[in-house]
Amino acid sequence: MLLSVRGIVHSIAQTIFYWLMTCMEGASGNVMMSGHFAVSQPHNLYIGTAIQNQNKMNLGCYLQAGKIAAAVRETARKKYHVGLTLFEICESVEAQIRGLNAEPAFPVNTSLNETAAHYTAEPNDATLVKEGDVLKIDIGVHIDGYIADTAVTVCYDPKYEALINTAEMALSEAVRIARVNTKASDIGRVIESTITKFGFKPIQNLSGHSLQQYTIHAGKSIPNIWTRGSSFSLLTNEAYAIEPFITTRDGQGVVYEGKTKNIFGVTSRKPVKNKEADDLLELIWSRYKTLPFALRWLTNKYDEKDLRRLTDVLVRKKNVHAYPILVEGHSKIVVQAEHTLIPTESSVNIITL
Repeated sequence: MLLSVRGIVHSIAQTIFYWLMTCMEGASGNVMMSGHFAVSQPHNLYIGTAIQNQNKMNLGCYLQAGKIAAAVRETARKKYHVGLTLFEICESVEAQIRGLNAEPAFPVNTSLNETAAHYTAEPNDATLVKEGDVLKIDIGVHIDGYIADTAVTVCYDPKYEALINTAEMALSEAVRIARVNTKASDIGRVIESTITKFGFKPIQNLSGHSLQQYTIHAGKSIPNIWTRGSSFSLLTNEAYAIEPFITTRDGQGVVYEGKTKNIFGVTSRKPVKNKEADDLLELIWSRYKTLPFALRWLTNKYDEKDLRRLTDVLVRKKNVHAYPILVEGHSKIVVQAEHTLIPTESSVNIITL
């Protein structure tokens, strides 16, 4: 009876936590509840008219993007990264994507150790991957805005092997049950039970997410924990990324926003009445639309100092959103695994296998 009561209390507490974090998504403060690159975008004619067809499904583009993303991920998994800079890793991965006739859907995330997500290389970033580092490589590929999102964790220290394998196992178990009408909460339950069975903790306020054309986080979240109450069901011909994030037994299991912000995304095209900043905004839009970008992608057109100055103007005017890195609450190691899938009436396409 005591174990049963504890289980009920635990479930209620998690549901309340998840609901509170969901309410806080996009709000000010440093606790984040989201999948990748979630931001409340203002509805205005500058954005709306350009992405008015984003709800359409193009399975062929998704499948091709997924095939490329899988190939790039497996290259990253097999490569020895120790001694390389994060700049070298990001540029190499993104060059491979472009060489396969696709485009990065967001700057490659190369998040080390306790940083769970949202770190990409700065221009000429000299940060080295060291022996024993845990490196999460999160890769997005798009073709005509249709996005495949996948990730792998690499580390050469045997003490983290079980943690990484558990992330992959939790992902496999979640994908196995994902079908049309599967509830997102049931996917969360499978992810959590797999993780806790091996003595680790899920990151409670990071989640998987739905995808639409030119939109990485399209409004639906797939939790990494079991939540009671209302939950959406997976729909046919809608794309979803499932991505367990895991930390160690002594981790907090929650991420917080860090100070570094080096990934950005357009949220409004309204002119800011600063010609230099408006010209930069139009260049960003012409290249990336609403997809995230990094400053190192623009240094072929701008001096880095000018680029930072003008980007700061656009952030202050709320035309561009800056995404902070996400850091584990107790500064413990975080690992990640991720696939993108599309349910159909009779089966499911795991496009990043």
